[in-house]
Amino acid sequence: MTDNVIISIKGKQLYAESSPDEIELVTSGTLKRDGLGGFTVSYQESELTGLEGTTTKLHIHGGKVTLLREGNINSQMVFEEGRRHLSMYETPYGELSIGVNTRRMRSTLGEAGGDLEIDYAIEIDNLLAGQNLFRMNVKKNPPLRQ
Repeated sequence: MTDNVIISIKGKQLYAESSPDEIELVTSGTLKRDGLGGFTVSYQESELTGLEGTTTKLHIHGGKVTLLREGNINSQMVFEEGRRHLSMYETPYGELSIGVNTRRMRSTLGEAGGDLEIDYAIEIDNLLAGQNLFRMNVKKNPPLRQ
């Protein structure tokens, strides 16, 4: 099963010595059931996110979400509530080793779409770099009327 979907994303990043950075994006993408009972949401990044030329895929399975970015930016981030995962984040300027500490995660994604919310912290060199709140809503495209 692969369905075309509309994806609404809201992201908020809080840094220690600056005002919050918020982004909101609505884009088209796909929702696919994987063979393990989970789902994959995929979409193309845009100039608005600063990641133009990059494909983002979120694999949601059980209590774990794996975010993969491929293209101009390559990275893999793993989110699992109450756990810290180390990841590599590759940019055009070099690679960073980051820690992803997921404080809270909630998903209602299913065949009809749904919501995903992840509250997490990013660490660079074991120092807190920022708090992040990621919210995504996935809706199936309504059929066209003729």
